[in-house]
Amino acid sequence: MKETIKMLLNYFLIGILAIIPIAVILQIVIFLKELVSDLFSFVYGYADSYLFTALFFSLSFIIVVFIGYKIVKTGRPWVITIFDHIIERIPFLNTIYRVLKKVIGMFSSHEQKIAKEVVYVEYPSAGIWVPAYVTNHYENKYVLFIPTSPNPTSGFTVIVDKSKVINSEMDIEGATSFIVSVGVDYEKSAEMTKLP
Repeated sequence: MKETIKMLLNYFLIGILAIIPIAVILQIVIFLKELVSDLFSFVYGYADSYLFTALFFSLSFIIVVFIGYKIVKTGRPWVITIFDHIIERIPFLNTIYRVLKKVIGMFSSHEQKIAKEVVYVEYPSAGIWVPAYVTNHYENKYVLFIPTSPNPTSGFTVIVDKSKVINSEMDIEGATSFIVSVGVDYEKSAEMTKLP
């Protein structure tokens, strides 16, 4: 009887772990659906016309696609530049906006080498190696973000000497996958043997 209960609990845990990624994706889809639905209700409530609402959403989609295209091809378009200029004049908001832009740019920039680099560092004590994102550096000092499993958005920011890190062949996506999967998804296992 005890073995049966243990086996059932084991299967239950495996089933829960299999369902979690699906549940997270569904929550994101539901959030986006509610956001679009609320925006649709607001626009329709204001205009009281399905045609106007459809035109508003179509035009919004085209504008966002155009902004994305201009960013990829030429850098920041003038609309974003003007918005940046206005936000820079507003205390408190300018700090939040600047930090958010840097964090998003860290993960989305295709040209920036820094912040695309993943290294190993001994943390929280000697002999324990963890992957970290290089977010900044100055001379021989590295600023690292050490994410925690299974949520890579939480973690620690540390400053270490360049001699204290070991370069990794992982990219940001690979390191994030390693962290979210609590080590199950790790394609650079040969790197483990090179760690002291």
